[in-house]
Amino acid sequence: MKKILASLILLVMFTNLAVYAENIAVVDLQQLVASSSKVKQLNQEHSRQVKELDKILINARGEIAAEKDPAKVLILEDKYMNEFNAKKKALESDYNHKLADIESNIKQEIQKKATADSYDYVFAKSVVLFGGKDITNEIKNNIK
Repeated sequence: MKKILASLILLVMFTNLAVYAENIAVVDLQQLVASSSKVKQLNQEHSRQVKELDKILINARGEIAAEKDPAKVLILEDKYMNEFNAKKKALESDYNHKLADIESNIKQEIQKKATADSYDYVFAKSVVLFGGKDITNEIKNNIK
């Protein structure tokens, strides 16, 4: 029921916008992100770094399994857990920061296109039921 109500509200909102705005565009954000070479490069780098984290775990398991003293085992577990968590947190933070920069670049390109072509509104294609000029391919050519 809530979904139907939300859809109706969006439909009325977009219908009212169409009356006042003559120039509306839509853009497929998922397609822009998927086609970005920077995103592909970031994902490859992230994958490589995750594999390095896996190596830490493998080394830790080997060293812990070789240790016979229970007290030293606890110390090693704590050491490797802290090292792993610190590197994982740094990796996630770096990834999120770089992804935010890429997202900002995409938004700037959308804004440039909207200004250059005098669009009154640019909506994400996923929220528009009907209408609007799709400018995804035009923006895709400008992003890296």
